[in-house]
Amino acid sequence: MSERRETKLIHTAGIDPLTGAVNVPIYLSSTFHQESIDSFGPFDYSRSGNPTRKSLEETIAKLEGGTRGLAFSSGMAAISSAFMLLKAGDHVLVSEDVYGGTYRFITEVLEKFKIDYTFVDMTDLGEVAAAFQPNTKVVYIETPSNPVLKITDIEMAAKLAKANDALTFVDNTFMTPLYQNPLELGADIVLHSATKFLSGHSDITAGLAVTKDAGLGEQLAFIQNTFGSVLGAQDSYTLIQGIKTLGARTKQSGETTARLATYLHKHPLVEEVYYPGFSFHAGNPIHDRQASHAGCILSFRLADKDAARIFVEALEIPVFAVSLGAVESILSYPATMSHAAMPPAEREKRGITEGLLRFSAGLEHPDDLIDDFSQALEKVASTKGLSVAD
Repeated sequence: MSERRETKLIHTAGIDPLTGAVNVPIYLSSTFHQESIDSFGPFDYSRSGNPTRKSLEETIAKLEGGTRGLAFSSGMAAISSAFMLLKAGDHVLVSEDVYGGTYRFITEVLEKFKIDYTFVDMTDLGEVAAAFQPNTKVVYIETPSNPVLKITDIEMAAKLAKANDALTFVDNTFMTPLYQNPLELGADIVLHSATKFLSGHSDITAGLAVTKDAGLGEQLAFIQNTFGSVLGAQDSYTLIQGIKTLGARTKQSGETTARLATYLHKHPLVEEVYYPGFSFHAGNPIHDRQASHAGCILSFRLADKDAARIFVEALEIPVFAVSLGAVESILSYPATMSHAAMPPAEREKRGITEGLLRFSAGLEHPDDLIDDFSQALEKVASTKGLSVAD
């Protein structure tokens, strides 16, 4: 029987074959006894492999339709490890409006290894095609991008990469395997900050990578073991539990996001709303083709930093913090949070203005969130002497 994705989220990890336990056991052991010097078991040291982590890695590989899953201590550990598949003299093409931590790694770490890079507008396939160099080995994509939610055509970008003998990496954090499967669209590695939607409770930091090809999986597993930035057994267990509730959580959060996006779009103090669920969003047709959901994230722009500050300080329900994808709504200020590592001029170039805010919808009642946003915007208007009727 062919199972739908929501069902797979719950049952892919399976039951414990030894005891029938419906939850994967937590193997809190750093080392494993071996029977002889000539015969080692499947596990020897938890950096190299742990039964709980193995269950998680197999789960995400199945959900993404890949051959090998790997669990890391954070999203950036997964991303950094994937980039370590490169060597000195290689070149990478990177989404222009990429997460600030990824931008920092590319601009400040890859350079030390003599790996060159070019940031391109991935929404313009002509620009992407023109940016390839003879030594381009990776095309790195975020879609929807963080924080202005630009959409890249994964299938076409992957075809361009393949034609140029390059690999395609896709950060799938915002969509998760429930709503978007980049490997099916031609990507070679899919990456997640599993701290976000996959975990969903702001309680762990974790990263995941899935490879389409078994050989590439072996190469990345070697890097994972060599660097040692692995996810512990306790956090692996917690993440498996989070994945099981992903469908229910994102269904409610997505409905709230759509309602709030419409409300903000109509509000006179909001200059622009970035949300791929809008039919008039520049990337909407592509997103609808390659993803099955508009997502649970939106960004919106107020007039300036002062307006953003008044709004943030007036809000009562959302947490004002870094991160996203949790049961509690989280409001972020990209300029000093997710993209603080990016120089101001580069942020401005990418539309990350001082009035930009990013919102991740949680599981609160949507009417309460809209009421809270309404009173905060009224506070902005009254403080700055504006009329919301104008």
